[in-house]
Amino acid sequence: MNEVIHAIQDDYPDDFAWCYGCGRLNQDGHHFRTGVEGDHTVTIYTPKPEHTALPGFVYGGLIASLIDCHGTGSAAIALHRKNGGEIGDGQAPPRFVTASLKVDFMKPTPHNVPLKAVGTVQEIHPKKFIVETEVFAEGKLCARGEVTAVVMPKTFISE
Repeated sequence: MNEVIHAIQDDYPDDFAWCYGCGRLNQDGHHFRTGVEGDHTVTIYTPKPEHTALPGFVYGGLIASLIDCHGTGSAAIALHRKNGGEIGDGQAPPRFVTASLKVDFMKPTPHNVPLKAVGTVQEIHPKKFIVETEVFAEGKLCARGEVTAVVMPKTFISE
């Protein structure tokens, strides 16, 4: 399975690159990376040994985190493109935060294999998007989620 070559998270300004899930500057984080594949957004991630729920299976909290960050990254891609930008164009993309997160676990997720999150983005307001995400392991659907993502308010910026 191919890794995402260039991700929207690569373009986040340093001030906004600290998320435990997708922040490239958080040394202890997951470093989820979201890109585009056809009409969908994609994040590929291989769980680490510490992401174990039971031997052989992935902890559900990691899957929820993957869906969460994939959702906000997908929304950032959608709005960046709507504004005329593209991943890797040198322009800072908009940064989103999660307004709601819903996760349904379809079947136990096997460990030691790459997970592929595939997202579909729906704009519902100029600053609010819903992202439907499906998480696959070895081509099998393991989880499905929905993120309502909103443009990060200015109050989130520390001074």
